[in-house]
Amino acid sequence: MEIKVKQGSLTDVSCDVLVINLFEGVKNPGGGTGAVDKALNGLISSYVIEKEGFKGKLNEMYVLPTHGKIPADKVLIAGLGKPGDFNPNKIREVSSKVIKKAKSLKAKTICTILHGAGSAGLEDENCARMLAEGAIIGNYSFDKYKTKKDEDKEKEIRSLEIIEIDASKPGNINKGIETGKIIAQGVNFARNLVNEPACTATPSFLARAALSIEGIECKILEREETEKMGMGLYTAVGKGSAEPPKFIHMKYLPPAKARKKIAIIGKGITFDSGGLDLKPPASMRMMKEDMSGSAAVLGIMQAVSRLKPGIEIHGIIAACENMPGSRAYRPGDVLKSMNGKTVEVDNTDAEGRLTLADAIHYAVLQDVDEIIDIATLTGACMVALGSLAAGIMGNNDDLPDDLIESAEKGGERFWQLPLYEEHKEELKSDIADLKNCGSRYGGALTAGTFLKEFAGNKKWAHIDIAGTAWIDKELKELAKGPTGSGVRAILNYILAGT
Repeated sequence: MEIKVKQGSLTDVSCDVLVINLFEGVKNPGGGTGAVDKALNGLISSYVIEKEGFKGKLNEMYVLPTHGKIPADKVLIAGLGKPGDFNPNKIREVSSKVIKKAKSLKAKTICTILHGAGSAGLEDENCARMLAEGAIIGNYSFDKYKTKKDEDKEKEIRSLEIIEIDASKPGNINKGIETGKIIAQGVNFARNLVNEPACTATPSFLARAALSIEGIECKILEREETEKMGMGLYTAVGKGSAEPPKFIHMKYLPPAKARKKIAIIGKGITFDSGGLDLKPPASMRMMKEDMSGSAAVLGIMQAVSRLKPGIEIHGIIAACENMPGSRAYRPGDVLKSMNGKTVEVDNTDAEGRLTLADAIHYAVLQDVDEIIDIATLTGACMVALGSLAAGIMGNNDDLPDDLIESAEKGGERFWQLPLYEEHKEELKSDIADLKNCGSRYGGALTAGTFLKEFAGNKKWAHIDIAGTAWIDKELKELAKGPTGSGVRAILNYILAGT
């Protein structure tokens, strides 16, 4: 789907569907909607609003045939909700719903007003960015493995044009479109990876995905190299699988001197059986999504290579499978981490934190200023926060606070959880420095406390996306399935620092 801006009048453009909007409670629309209403002899105000009872509630839709009164075949009126509740995130959400509605109408060409830039008074560039993000996220589908695709092809949209009458505005609108496209394509890149079955999305598959991203440096460390480097936690987790582990290190260097250096680490367990502490079948069914953190990192790095921020960014993934093969690590084993700490394995199903621990120390050695890890780490976080918010914790307040703000701007939610010194008591081992998990209570917090031990004196934040990486029903701009959780939030954080 091509997205572009076109100078002109809404009443003169030819397309399958012309999208206009209406705030809740408005009886006599103005601006672009008012112009279309006038061209249609008042059908919107006198019929759709007055007689049909269209309220303009958020995501409320009404399709109106034009009967040749204007060049567009149909007008789609989209409700924006109450003016006082409107914000840029609503633009993204409405844009996504509009695309889905237009696809159901089998529209090939769509023209639209720039939601929020009129009576809401929002900046044109940001409105265009949100509209592009919503359109691309809303247009997403994954049909790679379907043998019958003809029906889906019939619903493909060729173009989305933002119509702007003011000749001075297209430049800023185009900037917003381009940023929105890059971010949304990063989200969808991550969603594609998570949608892949685990028989395809192996550690080697993730390594190839990383190598395919243009504009970044990438090296893949094999098992022998990570063993020599002392990554005893990471290498142990992958020993039970026939699939070789791949430690992936991507690096983006800005054109000028970097303002700072950030490492973003994604959990890369491409399938989690639980290891010898085998999961029950119901819990194992969706464990292909346990690499959602690594998918987010890959989506972020793809976007970064095109956004070109003034920050040096390291994308790190310790990819492997957690399987119960003959060489699998065992409960009770004592492993030595890359930073020298020893860890007693209390449960082989607490494997993600082991791989992340070595990856975090590896990031410390890259002399970065900040470390952010993102992982589907604990069911406990999902129990606490559900699917509407990810948990965030850290060894400082500044980084989590900034990430929470960046998440909000991206239409995501992070909720900060505490890491108390007392949590470390639960990780005490009789025979090693640490155990890899504590009691059943506060599991997300003891997991975060475990990871904190490997961050050294670097600013570090941990994002637990166990509940937000996959949704079982449509939510705002997102369809059922993988969400690309964390991509928008972290990209917003990166852009805010440039």
